[in-house]
Amino acid sequence: MYGFEALTFNINGGYLEAIVRGHRAGLLTAADYNNLCQCETLDDIKMHLTATEYGSYLQNEPSPLHTTTIVEKCTLKLVDEYKHMLCQATEPLSTFLEYITYGHMIDNVVLIVTGTLHERDVQELLEKCHPLGMFDSIATLAVAQNMRELYRLVLVDTPLAPYFSECITSEDLDDMNIEIMRNTLYKAYLEDFYRFCQKLGGATGEIMSDLLAFEADRRAVNISINSIGTELTRDDRRKLYSNFGLLYPYGHEELAVCEDIDQVRAVMEKYPPYQSIFAKLSYGESQMLDKAFYEEEVKRLCLAFEQQFHYGVFFAYMRLREQEIRNLMWISECVAQNQKSRVHDSVVFIF
Repeated sequence: MYGFEALTFNINGGYLEAIVRGHRAGLLTAADYNNLCQCETLDDIKMHLTATEYGSYLQNEPSPLHTTTIVEKCTLKLVDEYKHMLCQATEPLSTFLEYITYGHMIDNVVLIVTGTLHERDVQELLEKCHPLGMFDSIATLAVAQNMRELYRLVLVDTPLAPYFSECITSEDLDDMNIEIMRNTLYKAYLEDFYRFCQKLGGATGEIMSDLLAFEADRRAVNISINSIGTELTRDDRRKLYSNFGLLYPYGHEELAVCEDIDQVRAVMEKYPPYQSIFAKLSYGESQMLDKAFYEEEVKRLCLAFEQQFHYGVFFAYMRLREQEIRNLMWISECVAQNQKSRVHDSVVFIF
């Protein structure tokens, strides 16, 4: 019932939409980033951040600080805000909020399985997992030798279970299989989330379709570039692309046969929304592609706040806050390693 959300949305969603818009007002501005980029030590960064919404999370941290501490505390703020919103949410918003965390669950599963393959300590791996993607049986992932065991012993009781139907094989886990598993899971997750948003309809369906289509297209480009020079066949590559988005289906057919970055670029330049992204890159260059995609994503996420009475603002806020944490991590690393000349290389300004 597009256009009539205003009649009923505020009954269940009004309070939380106000909360999330309030949180959005607390995101760091360009002035904050300029001040952070001038900092000489991590303690200077902490001092500046205590004047922002991160203050209560960082003020009791003793010196000397580490980058991981700053990132950990900033992530804790995001997790606390998310948990508060989830506690207050009713259906279908609660399911929508849970969908947002499934991507982190997939990343955590891949992190544990890859770490175990390389004989890393499970406890150390668990500390590196994203708190939004934790689930009860995550520590037992370390015992699985192949996909079938991984599913049967651990993941059958998690929300990721339906996504595993496409990648259950008896092959032993190795780096290549794990990467294919990650992308197959992400494909199933994005398609499921997309269907859910379409079912919700209205402004939520419209805005989330655009944001998820962009995510699907970005993943298709990254898969194409990362699989150049590997033993992945064209058909294997095509199976990892999501079945929606601006590139679906004709762009996927062309990306599947690309053999270098310039061929990928030629395909993407046929699509006007992506021309501007590739225009920022010189030929043969892919290092700055991630930043160009992040900048485009941030623009789209900010536009989600221009409309009212929809759930897209929750997704947009979570993504913007995650981008902010990535920015803070990069600035902190540059300051800690005395590489201040590179501080602007990966910072994506949000406002």
